[in-house]
Amino acid sequence: MRVIYSFGVFFYGLLIRLASLWNAKAKLWLIGRKDVLSRIENDLKNNDSNIVWIHSASLGEFEQGRPLIESLKQKYPELKIFLTFFSPSGYEIRKDYPLADYIYYLPEDTVSNARQFVKLVTPQIAVFIKYEYWYNYMNELNNAEIPQIFISGIFRPKQPFFKFYGGWFLNHLKNVEHFFVQNEDSVQLLKKSGIDSVSKSGDTRFDRVAEITAKVEANAIVEEFKNDRKLFLGGSTWSPDEQIIKGLHVQQPGLKIIIAPHLIDENHIQQIEELFPNSIRYSKAKDASLKEIPVLIIDNMGMLSSLYQYANFAMIGGGFGVGIHNTLEAATFGMPIFIGPNYQKFQEAKDLLRLGVVNVVHDAAELNQAVSVLLDDVEKWNTIALQSKQYVESNIGATQMILEFIENQL
Repeated sequence: MRVIYSFGVFFYGLLIRLASLWNAKAKLWLIGRKDVLSRIENDLKNNDSNIVWIHSASLGEFEQGRPLIESLKQKYPELKIFLTFFSPSGYEIRKDYPLADYIYYLPEDTVSNARQFVKLVTPQIAVFIKYEYWYNYMNELNNAEIPQIFISGIFRPKQPFFKFYGGWFLNHLKNVEHFFVQNEDSVQLLKKSGIDSVSKSGDTRFDRVAEITAKVEANAIVEEFKNDRKLFLGGSTWSPDEQIIKGLHVQQPGLKIIIAPHLIDENHIQQIEELFPNSIRYSKAKDASLKEIPVLIIDNMGMLSSLYQYANFAMIGGGFGVGIHNTLEAATFGMPIFIGPNYQKFQEAKDLLRLGVVNVVHDAAELNQAVSVLLDDVEKWNTIALQSKQYVESNIGATQMILEFIENQL
């Protein structure tokens, strides 16, 4: 199985190298890994402090790990945080994150890379966030007797570990010091597979979004744009989401709409402008008269989570593709949330759906019908908003549980 896995890693790298000829993201993935082990060696040559290695796939997983990083740095300022990313979507946005002492792309998961990486970094503990299973790294950590933990994990029977051919994958999981998982189903699935070092901690994102709510700052541009009207916010949207919101805009012209797309390249922004010809980009809004403009397009990264403070309704993108983005950033401010049908991998979406906070919509007509009802029934809107806030508040605390475990390893 190791041969097949290594071939898969090699083949993926080959595809990325080919794609880098025309794809900007693939090019960043490749360039960011050039000489990365040499850079790590040079940067660490004078370090004599203990290191905690935290690895996240992309920006969303980073946000899950962020409360833990901040708690560690607050309590142990001398500790060095070594942060790695798999995807340019995370690295390029957070490569200057001030609370991490070292930030790199994770070198490709080959035996030699993993061996050299672990030898150079020699962390006190390695923390993997959610789905990041890199078997050569896990193996080298185990050989070096360095504890590794997984946080905000979630497991399902369909994953390879639990299939008839999954023994090789599952054996690597058995070397993990501890799993902090999001739900009881994951606990029982791991225990049934012979892994008892597991705790239901919940998702660290609850701690993160609660922190955002506590520290959120006002935005004068958005306040002027909203102008005491009801506001519908499309967060991390893709084209299918934007098409549906367009339908809502036609049926509900009184609603103010913000589109914060997942991709902000010029081509996609222009597509949104064609869909909403009466819109304005955020980057051009400062000197404009915003009160009569119905649609604001967010053409920068990093401000979405704070925009939800102004929303009365939110639609979270990705539900018509590989899966929805972060519903909790909206839920923490209290509002009805709409998503597409692909949400099954996300525990918080299932919970919020059960509570009636989340509605699954398939087209513009369904979205318009649901929003219309809530615009006319203020009491129902208030009930949903309260349930939304209470759900987040009742699930805070995962970070403290994980922090206490890590403290015993330092």
